[in-house]
Amino acid sequence: MTIKEAEQMIIDAYSNYSLPEENKFQLIEALEFLIEATHDPVHMMHLGGIYYEDRYYDLALKYYEMAATYDHTEAYECLGYIWCYGRTGEVDYKKAFEYYSKAAERGDTVAAYKVADMYKNGYYVEKDYNKYCEMIEKLYPKVTGTNLTDSEPVPEICLRLSVIRREQGRTEDAIRLLFEAREYLEEVLTYNPFWGNLRNMEWLIHDLYELIDCDMTDLGLFDLYYVLSKPCKVTFKQDDEKYEVESVEEDGRIVVRFGDKWYRSVQEFFDNACIGDDRVATLAYDIYEMEVKR
Repeated sequence: MTIKEAEQMIIDAYSNYSLPEENKFQLIEALEFLIEATHDPVHMMHLGGIYYEDRYYDLALKYYEMAATYDHTEAYECLGYIWCYGRTGEVDYKKAFEYYSKAAERGDTVAAYKVADMYKNGYYVEKDYNKYCEMIEKLYPKVTGTNLTDSEPVPEICLRLSVIRREQGRTEDAIRLLFEAREYLEEVLTYNPFWGNLRNMEWLIHDLYELIDCDMTDLGLFDLYYVLSKPCKVTFKQDDEKYEVESVEEDGRIVVRFGDKWYRSVQEFFDNACIGDDRVATLAYDIYEMEVKR
């Protein structure tokens, strides 16, 4: 294998803007070759990210640490996540704070809001809610109005600032921030239905409908996080085909049926449900004529 061939294998693996399971082995093989041949931390981060998304955290840690030896800023951010959330079985807030801080000092806005979170929660550092609020306020102007190619944490910062605005009694601003986060996150999810992005969308939708009424005559795909939280049936169309999704209360919890498959929660539905080869979560712009039947 040559470097050029390995790079083409990566392009081919993502040829349909997704990563079918059968292509993953090809992708991993190509990245392993490129890491050995080039020692480029970008390839290390790419492979670590694949393992992180698949929740193979020990392998993710291996490649993030490898990239960090090359002083790669994003590697410090990702190592912060590993240790802050105990992904490999051990929480170490000291390491998390140090890694996040190192990345934040270099302008990494993801690491910066995670440092703020640590002040909010008192993880390793003394709890300081005012400092947390000040940090989030300063981050918002850096991310608002950016696009996907900038890879800024717009939804995460908007969500945090919306809570601050609610506490300040600035409800209209809070609502505006939630809509800003939703617009950005819907676009992200069309190509990256990462479970972390889906959790953010779930929290966002529930926060939004604590502040405004849900218009059942004008629903988007992710409004189903709210709508399906109670027993109902919902129909919608995609590519001129009609589909039905149903939520049912079973033993005190909501389960979801989509087609002939059952999911243990609304969350699991968004994590796994597909139409053909496409994850439902990637189809927000393609779904229309949504109707609710209680």
